[in-house]
Amino acid sequence: MTFADSPEPSVKTIRIASMNVSLYGDSAGQVAAKLGGGADAQAIKLSRIIRTIRPDVLLLCEIDHEPDATTVNRFADLYLNADRSDVTEPIDYPYRWSIPTNTGLLADVDLDDDGRTVLPTDAWGFGRYPGQYAMAVLSRFPIDRDNARTFQKYRWSILPDALRPTDPETGTSFYSDAVWQRLRLSSKNHVDVPIVIPESAGGPRTLHFLVSHPTPPVFDGPEDRNGCRNHDEIRFWREYVCTPNAEFLVDDNGISGGLGDDQWFAIAGDLNSDPLAGDSRQAGIKELLACPQVQNVAPKSEAHSVATALFGSRRVRVDYVIPSVNMPLVDCGVVWPEPSTSLGRCLDATDHRMVWIDIKPTPQ
Repeated sequence: MTFADSPEPSVKTIRIASMNVSLYGDSAGQVAAKLGGGADAQAIKLSRIIRTIRPDVLLLCEIDHEPDATTVNRFADLYLNADRSDVTEPIDYPYRWSIPTNTGLLADVDLDDDGRTVLPTDAWGFGRYPGQYAMAVLSRFPIDRDNARTFQKYRWSILPDALRPTDPETGTSFYSDAVWQRLRLSSKNHVDVPIVIPESAGGPRTLHFLVSHPTPPVFDGPEDRNGCRNHDEIRFWREYVCTPNAEFLVDDNGISGGLGDDQWFAIAGDLNSDPLAGDSRQAGIKELLACPQVQNVAPKSEAHSVATALFGSRRVRVDYVIPSVNMPLVDCGVVWPEPSTSLGRCLDATDHRMVWIDIKPTPQ
């Protein structure tokens, strides 16, 4: 689909989206404070995009997490569901989950082996403060938190054929055995979020919203530790949807196994990997997109093809909503209108673009 300002989805479809909103600060509480009062310029632009595209289920990447979800609630209440003078209508997300994250969470082991255990380099996921770069899910439909699965503590070394970072010249592992056996795979979290689609919206059935935000595959050395981690964070989802009986997939509650056969799912997030360009180990994303359990949808904009982010002058595809092969896909898109349009003037709020799919639910 090509468009300038996308229409609101039909009542006969459900729109699922992912957007990296770049709502992070230099210290804890900074973002929540700037969102107070509902007048932050960046958040107003972000909200206008969301209020225009109007997803029913939305993943936000890079929004601060607090145990009481202060930042997420302020963004939802004071920007998305607030009366404004622009032409967009408020949108209410009664179901919200500010997802705990490894970023800024200090490890109990010296990860970089420098004799100190300090942030940000010794966090389970790089972050200057707890909750930085976290994720949140906003939904018009109920989130079944009782049956959600998190893999925040999943150890990287448990993943079969894990890419242990190694110096290519010496063959020496970057991480000591003690660190490697403790290191977590997920730089933020890997979460299976069950969304309950009610009868009134074409259900009842459950959509498994599989969300993550793998580490950028840069900011490292010849051992390519971030490239290896990015690859395996992406590969985790291929294992999860392809091997339902996998004993090595153990969630934070001690339950093993992947996603059951014939389930509806959508893999979403800023995966930080372009299958054709960029700095990542592209095998991870290529293999995920080629997985027989998924539909490889590549939403396009008129001016920027399948690109979803602008890093300097580089346009890359790193943001995804990947539906399961059994979901009835109606449409898809990436929000990248011309800069001269009303929506285009909001795009400088983040260097990423929202991606979305429309599905037509049918009763189970």
